Amino acid sequence: MVLKPYRWRARIRFVDTDASQRIHYTAMFRHFEAAEHDFLDAIGCPYNHPDFQDLSFPRVHVECDFFSGIRYDDVIEIELTVDRVGTSSFTMQFSTSTGGALAARGRITVVSIDRHTQRSCPLPDRLAGSLREYLA
Repeated sequence: MVLKPYRWRARIRFVDTDASQRIHYTAMFRHFEAAEHDFLDAIGCPYNHPDFQDLSFPRVHVECDFFSGIRYDDVIEIELTVDRVGTSSFTMQFSTSTGGALAARGRITVVSIDRHTQRSCPLPDRLAGSLREYLA
C-alpha cells in the first residue's frame, strides 16, 4: 500500500530555472507530472498499462500558485493527493515544500479519452478504483 499523501522528492536543476535562478513556472508542472507518473506506477495504474492501450489522458486544466521562491539546487518535496474522481476525469492536488515550508500548490485535471473517437469516455474501473483509495 502506498502511503497517503504520496510524497515525491527532487532537486531543482539549472534547466528548471530562469535567469534569476528561480524555478521557471513551467518547470513546476514538469515536477508535478513526474510525481503523478511515479504515483500512478506505485498504485499499479501507469498510463501505459495494457488495460489502457485504447485511451489517452490529456490534461484539461492546470494551475499553480507560488508562495515562496524555489531556487536552483533546492530540494523539493511534493505531496500528491487525489482531489476528485469523476466519471471520465480526475483531479490531483500537489503541495510543494522546500526546507519544510510551503512553496507552491497546484492542481491538474486529467480526462480519459478514447483514442479512436477522440471523445471523453469513462475512466477504467481499475484506475478509478485505485484513485478513490487516495481521495484527500
